[in-house]
Amino acid sequence: MFKSPLVLAIAASLLVACGETESRSAADASTAPAATAPATATPAPAAVAATDAATAGTAAMTQGHTFTTTEVAKFNAPWAMTFLPDGRLLVTEMAGALRLYDPAANTTGTVTGTPETGRVSQGGLGDVVLHPQFADNGMVYLSYVETGEGGLGGAVARAKLVMDEQGGGKLENLEVIWRQSPKLSGEGHFGYRIAFDRDGMLWISSSERQAFDPAQDMASNLGKIIRLKDDGTLPADNPFADRKDVGAQAWSLGHRNILGLAFDANGQLWAHEMGPKGGDEFNRIEKGVNYGYPIVSNGDHYDGREIPDHETRPEFVPPAITWNPVISPAGLVIYSGTQFPAWQGNAFIGGLSSKALVRVAFDGNGGASEAQRFDMQRRIREVEQGPDGALWLLEDGNKDGQGWLLKLTPSPL
Repeated sequence: MFKSPLVLAIAASLLVACGETESRSAADASTAPAATAPATATPAPAAVAATDAATAGTAAMTQGHTFTTTEVAKFNAPWAMTFLPDGRLLVTEMAGALRLYDPAANTTGTVTGTPETGRVSQGGLGDVVLHPQFADNGMVYLSYVETGEGGLGGAVARAKLVMDEQGGGKLENLEVIWRQSPKLSGEGHFGYRIAFDRDGMLWISSSERQAFDPAQDMASNLGKIIRLKDDGTLPADNPFADRKDVGAQAWSLGHRNILGLAFDANGQLWAHEMGPKGGDEFNRIEKGVNYGYPIVSNGDHYDGREIPDHETRPEFVPPAITWNPVISPAGLVIYSGTQFPAWQGNAFIGGLSSKALVRVAFDGNGGASEAQRFDMQRRIREVEQGPDGALWLLEDGNKDGQGWLLKLTPSPL
């Protein structure tokens, strides 16, 4: 099923965005302009630091960095991955399979017992994350699309991972601990990224299912970033904990399609989201804050209707970075390894339509800016840091993607 590893020495250079539209749903794409071919390697576009008007439209750029990209293994429309303590890798495939890949042996097994799901245009089996005490409890968390009254919705389940001697395993005692509410028709904008903070709290990105208004409706948990205890119950110190409905789960609101969550070394949560036609965002997530969508955005609707920019409504928190043209962000990691010491503390974001890996630097005062953009010449769905400090990527398996697992290691300059 998988090809032998093929090492490609790539001088990953800076890519200029060229007006490509992001990877939207069929409903969005029907009114979006057609994507253009990737641009040649030139300096990246300016990143708008909306939190600081004095530096808006600027980006701190560095010289291109040379690394080696290794095609390691191939998967069927992979969506997410996470490393186990023993160095093996769990990989989700959108159609519903959970794979267990061993980089040392270059073998792939299957983990059975995953929740029932069906692949749709933007969903299926989604994220996979280990419990912070996985070494003791063996608990794995999965997000996926489920069918129910009203249509489709994202859900998060947890189960115990039991591995076998044949290179696979099974999930035991699967328990659903969270669901999007309400379920809606349509196949886009589930979000359902998962992260744990250093206190063991569970965070989930719940996108607005292309329905716009739920992002501002506190009777819904759509268009929100969710904070729960590890068993799915409600923390008493959530900003809306006094509500008697699912709005009590929310930590922040006014989000569109959140496809990346990560905590920095100080415990600060960052998230990126796909904007509408233009206006992809990178946000510093704060308690009880409204980020404004769909009332404000630095992009516009696909049918041509304008959306007021963030600067017109100061009650809504603007993004730390806005991308226009879009990068179509997917996957997020904040790097802490030693293989790329100059990049410690930087964020890395996969780009779908931009076919890029985007490096983001933080200014230490709550701001961020795009520092570098690497032309990967393929749609990047997921980004993770390996146990040895290498960067690992998943190539998207949709459109022209081949679903490669990629390993990035330093090459001599």
